[in-house]
Amino acid sequence: MSGAKTQQQPVLALHGDWREAVAVNSAALPWAASPAPGVERRLLERLGGEVARATSVVRYAPGSQFAQHSHGGGEELLVLKGTLADEQGTYPAGTYLRNPPGSAHAPGSREGCTLLVKLQQMHPDDRQRVVIDTRSAAWHPGLVKGLEVLPLHGFGSEQVALVRWAPGTQFQAHSHPGGEEIFVIEGVFQDEHGIYPAGSWLRNPPGSVHRPWSEAGCTIWVKTGHLPATTGPLG
Repeated sequence: MSGAKTQQQPVLALHGDWREAVAVNSAALPWAASPAPGVERRLLERLGGEVARATSVVRYAPGSQFAQHSHGGGEELLVLKGTLADEQGTYPAGTYLRNPPGSAHAPGSREGCTLLVKLQQMHPDDRQRVVIDTRSAAWHPGLVKGLEVLPLHGFGSEQVALVRWAPGTQFQAHSHPGGEEIFVIEGVFQDEHGIYPAGSWLRNPPGSVHRPWSEAGCTIWVKTGHLPATTGPLG
């Protein structure tokens, strides 16, 4: 990760229109500084200033910590590497965490960590705090042979899960009336529009159709049903 230079300038509008299909390899993006020394971000989508609706890959250097802050629109994260901690617990790699709207904490990392983070994107009535260690949680058979699913959260039409694809698994063509987001945790995910290695983030707009598969096998984080079928920017 030392090859990419840190980018200092904040991005106020990035991939903010959910009508766009977006595919980004986060590993190719520069690291952008945050207000906390030692905490950097690779920006995937963002609307706003420092308090923004945002999706990012976040890297904590060993010993770094964010000051106490609140999340008016909630915070959702997946620990990809290392260990994150706050006043309520310690979250090793594989932990899925949801801090509901209005929650506050001062997160840090003694050893360093890398996270997938979504900010200001929860329904105001979604008040459940969720902490799941996906390393020990139960997986369930998927809709086709070779797929396993680990449900993480659901509220209204929104559904979040991890999905594991055995090598050579194919899924039928299908649509997403409420949109879909994917982050490739490991392996290589594919569809008719492209090939997506680990670190890739995809956003497929409401009504989009695709036929995914994985030749090598992969594990992905998936969120569906959360994008409204109306026009306009996220916000």
